Formats: sequence, C-alpha cells, structure tokens
Amino acid sequence: MRAGTTVGVASRSPTLTLLGVLAVVFICQRLLGLFGVPTAAFALAAPVALRPWTLVTSVYAHASVAHLLANAVALAVVGFFIERQTSRARFHAFFLASGVLAGLAEVSLGGVVGPPTMVLGASGAIFALVGYLLAGNRVADAVLGDVQIGFRGQVLAFVLVAGGLTLVTGGQRVALVAHFTGLLLGLAAGRVHLLRT
Repeated sequence: MRAGTTVGVASRSPTLTLLGVLAVVFICQRLLGLFGVPTAAFALAAPVALRPWTLVTSVYAHASVAHLLANAVALAVVGFFIERQTSRARFHAFFLASGVLAGLAEVSLGGVVGPPTMVLGASGAIFALVGYLLAGNRVADAVLGDVQIGFRGQVLAFVLVAGGLTLVTGGQRVALVAHFTGLLLGLAAGRVHLLRT
C-alpha cells in the first residue's frame, strides 16, 4: 500500500479524524499544563457565559490517558459503523452538537441531584453515536415499524433504554446526565435517520 493511500483513507474517515483530534487536544492540554494551565480550563461548568469556549473544548478534552483511551475505543467501535451512513460534515456536526447538548444538560441538571459539576470528555457525544446506532438500523426500523406503540410509547421506550444503559455504564465521577442525554439524542436522531445522506 502506498503512503498516499493511507493518508487518503484517514482523511475520508471522520472517526479516524476525530481520534486524531482527541489525541492532539490531549497533547495540547499536557503541554499547556507545563505552563500552569489546568485541565479545568477546558471543562464546561456553570455559568457557561464566563467561559463559552468550553462548550467546544469540553467535548474534545480529557482528564487522563485512561479517560482518553476509554473514549477512543468506544468511538472506534461505533464510529466506523455510523460513518458509512453519512457524510463527514454531518458526522462531525452531530458529534459536536450532541456533545455540547449533553454537556449543557450535565452542568444544568447534574447540580440538581448533587453538587455542581464540571464536564470533560467525549462520552456524551459517543453515547449519542451509540443511541443512533441502536435506533437507526434496519432491525430497529422493522421492530419499531411492526410494533404499534405510537409516538408516546416510542419516547417512553427511548427514555427507558437510555436510563437503563446509563445506569449499567455508570460509575464514580461519571457524567450520568450527559450520558443519558447523549443516548436519548442519539436514539431520537437514529429513529428519524438524521445522518442519512
């Protein structure tokens, strides 16, 4: 395989591009840390208006190597399936938008059930991709098309699935509200095939 071919494949794959962006942002975080810039400078926290850039940086930045690797593996598992159904622009826009909305939900609602939180990492966006994969496939179309549960029934089913998966994957220092929100957004987007070109 020629070197140009490898670069061409990487530039066409939004998943590989995102993995590269996550790695570059993490390296930048570490380099800035050498100059005294804390990781919290990248994190989304209320009030958002004080640091609006964190709406974006919080989606791509990570707290540790383990955090980055966990999200990178999850992104690779679902990203390569979804990117086949959509364009690069839609993939990246969905990833960022769902990550931002999941982060906003966490900082807005997370403090209601506990202490105010800061959000850092791509997991809200990755959970949206997982939700999309679950609801935006032929099997889900067939099942949801054959079962007459109506709009309210589908919403309830999505809430139950998102809640169940969130609890199963929950842990200490995990942004449960962001994960739930991401899954719910992904399930809804998958049901209407938002990413299809």
